[in-house]
Amino acid sequence: MAAFAQTLSAAMKKLHTSFLLAIAFLLPTAAGAQRVDPVHIEDRFNQLQQSITLLTGQIEQLQYRNQQLQQQLEKMQADYEYRLDQMEKGKGGGGPRPPGGAQAAAPGPAPTPAAPPAAAANAGGDQMYNDAMKKLQDGDNAGAERGFKAFLQSHSKHALAGNAQYWLGESYYARKDYQNAMTAFAEGYKTYKTSPKGPDNLLKLGITLAVMGRKADSCQVFAKFSQDYPRATDLQKRRVDQERQKNGCG
Repeated sequence: MAAFAQTLSAAMKKLHTSFLLAIAFLLPTAAGAQRVDPVHIEDRFNQLQQSITLLTGQIEQLQYRNQQLQQQLEKMQADYEYRLDQMEKGKGGGGPRPPGGAQAAAPGPAPTPAAPPAAAANAGGDQMYNDAMKKLQDGDNAGAERGFKAFLQSHSKHALAGNAQYWLGESYYARKDYQNAMTAFAEGYKTYKTSPKGPDNLLKLGITLAVMGRKADSCQVFAKFSQDYPRATDLQKRRVDQERQKNGCG
């Protein structure tokens, strides 16, 4: 747990440092402000957003692993308490002695049950998801696409399925394959609407539609955001407001 906490802290520091460095790089000096190309700034800003998106994915992985560790600890605690309770009951006595004065055998430890098929399947799904995410973080968007597709085909009910659908969309978006990105984000919103990445799927769907020149459709998507996700994070809400202003949504 201590090692995990250090890893999570390092990831957060990396996100914060990367953001500050990117902002410093994007801001022009006073002397060169007049010569900055707006298109150049837009490209750099998009690169910054992509970097933050990938770092967010790393933090999501760490948070999911933390959740798994907590669940494992809770199961271990419950198992320990059960075994202790059984031992205490065995020592309490009070029951009739066996014939012939033989001492009753002390109850042995309860056999450890084998991992249920669902748990084994989830473990395999976790590895598939992590492999696909690693490819995405390494810039192998085509490999990430294949990985997330395979994950979703075999683990559509996994706790990370909504996340995988979102990152599948990001693997397309990073390659400017906006048509497939739009389809992936729309599927993520439709199928995994209540997942943790539901708001992000809808937000990125609107952004993708705007990039494709379908601003009227993107405005409709942004309008649905506050209706469907009134409890979205402040950062997500600010991003929606920024995109609405950027695209002239009424």
